[in-house]
Amino acid sequence: MAEWDADLDHIIPSSILPPLWAKLLVGFVSLVCFARSYDGDFVFDDSEAVVNNKVAAVVGCADLLAALFFLLSFLGYCKALRETNKEGTHSTFWVLLSILLGAVAMLCKEQGITVLGLNAVFDILVIGKLNVLELVRKVLHKDRSLENTGMLRTEGLLFRMSLLALGGTGVLYVRWKIMGTGPPAFTEVDNPASFASSMLVRAINYNYYYSLNAWLLLCPWWLCFDWSMGCIPLIKSVGDWRVIALAALWFCLIGLICQALCSEDSHKRRILTLGLGLLIIPFLPASNLFFRVGFVVAERVLYLPSAGYCMLLTFGFGVLSKHTKKRYWPRAKLVAAFVLGILFINTLRCVIRSGEWRNEEQLFRSALSVCPLNAKVHYNVGKNLADKGNQTAAIRYYREAVRLNPKYVHAMNNLGNILKERNELQEAEELLSLAVQIQPDFAAAWMNLGIVQNSLKRFQAAEQSYRTAIKHRRKYPDCYYNLGRLYADLNRHVDALNAWRNATVLKPEHSLAWNNMIILLDSTGNLAQAEAVGREALELIPNDHSLMFSLANVLGKSQKYKESEALFLKAIKAHPNTASYHGNLAVLYHRWGHLDLAKKHYEISLRLDPMASGTKENYGLLRRKLEQMQKKNI
Repeated sequence: MAEWDADLDHIIPSSILPPLWAKLLVGFVSLVCFARSYDGDFVFDDSEAVVNNKVAAVVGCADLLAALFFLLSFLGYCKALRETNKEGTHSTFWVLLSILLGAVAMLCKEQGITVLGLNAVFDILVIGKLNVLELVRKVLHKDRSLENTGMLRTEGLLFRMSLLALGGTGVLYVRWKIMGTGPPAFTEVDNPASFASSMLVRAINYNYYYSLNAWLLLCPWWLCFDWSMGCIPLIKSVGDWRVIALAALWFCLIGLICQALCSEDSHKRRILTLGLGLLIIPFLPASNLFFRVGFVVAERVLYLPSAGYCMLLTFGFGVLSKHTKKRYWPRAKLVAAFVLGILFINTLRCVIRSGEWRNEEQLFRSALSVCPLNAKVHYNVGKNLADKGNQTAAIRYYREAVRLNPKYVHAMNNLGNILKERNELQEAEELLSLAVQIQPDFAAAWMNLGIVQNSLKRFQAAEQSYRTAIKHRRKYPDCYYNLGRLYADLNRHVDALNAWRNATVLKPEHSLAWNNMIILLDSTGNLAQAEAVGREALELIPNDHSLMFSLANVLGKSQKYKESEALFLKAIKAHPNTASYHGNLAVLYHRWGHLDLAKKHYEISLRLDPMASGTKENYGLLRRKLEQMQKKNI
């Protein structure tokens, strides 16, 4: 057992610094690397994963959590190896704990399950000191003395492998029972190589993706939040110069694997095996070898493999340093300076990249130079500009997104919306019609097409578009709201009220639907019903000033002046610069006979909106009445 402890410490050596100082140093460097983004916005998919997520926002930390439990599982397995020859069931407990932690890692991120494979490789090849070259030689020569290969040198190996196999199988079975076997539905733009008809094209491009991932580890300078939608054009023939990258990758990998499995130096063999295991095994779920994945390159899947890369790089520099120190002392200093230079450059890159994640504008624009052919990059830049009100620039980026990907229905939908707001209705209708033709179940595009058709007075087509949207998305309150507006324009009041009622059932806080119901009932003389709907709405949305305003109007017409006044004043307190609030309160005072207060609020309303003709007329009537009263008094 003492030999095993020494082996583990030799393979995974402790820090040169005292533990506390080592932790403080790592923590400080981490703070420096990411300090620029700690007070940043929630960007990109954070909106769905964190801001709008009602189940748990912790999903936004999936990769970090998976890495944490992955490493804890591996350390637990190391503990099991240390406890192997002690009395009792200590080693079994640690193996089982390692499996449990691996299961938790998998629940955080699917690649977490690969820690069990790493544990097996670590046990057999690193701790067991299996020399694959020697084993192959003995098998070929039919040598029966295989126990000298190291395979049987480790106590309880078969038992631990059985536990790992059973545990892994059990975890995968539970995952299958919970989530099923059906793979997620991906499209060609997500992973174009996986849709290629030629197996050779698929194989070449998969290997090219591996080389790109390796390059991102070596030189993480060109980073992008999304690598899909034409970011990396397909390699369609072996004459493409990018095939050189495949050859370089496999030349390096084969060399490292040969050294890891066949080197005569046991220490070198074991370090390289552990480094390659950490590099390759966690990456396997993202390799497209077992199932299609929904991305071309995803920097997040390199988080765990980067540990293996760092181990290999450190080992390589260590060997180089020892070699140069013995013969060429100045060159050893040069190697040390080179290592420090790499650390500094990568820290600087991390600081720059964390700054780019501070807000969506910086993040999306940083991707334009990396992936100028990526339609999604142009789409997100356009969306960010549109959200800030810069519609002209947004149109330019949306058009580029559609040019790069003529089937990009979300870009068509957003572009159509902007054109609709700019009253360019014909082009908006063409774009939205094309979007629903490409994706017939695109409910949002059907609804927006209905809005455009309604604006073009094509009411029957608009109604059909709204109905189609609702067919594809049953719970669609906004679509019911727009359908109600269509019915109101057609004087189909009962249908309008039913549509708006459906909207409020699906979304009780849908203020516009509630408001339209109150206004329609008010305008048709159903004051009692309008009052009931208004009170119901305010119970659900008590701080909505527009509902207060609408209900106040109804109460004023019903001569419930005191209650109406209270609601008007609350609405004005919430929005003091809304001219109509002051104007309608003035009308209430006018009816109520509080003429001085009516005059005051008419004047405030006209200061806020001098062109309000109704308010001007009512103010004129009030002034004439006041003048007449003055004359009578005289």
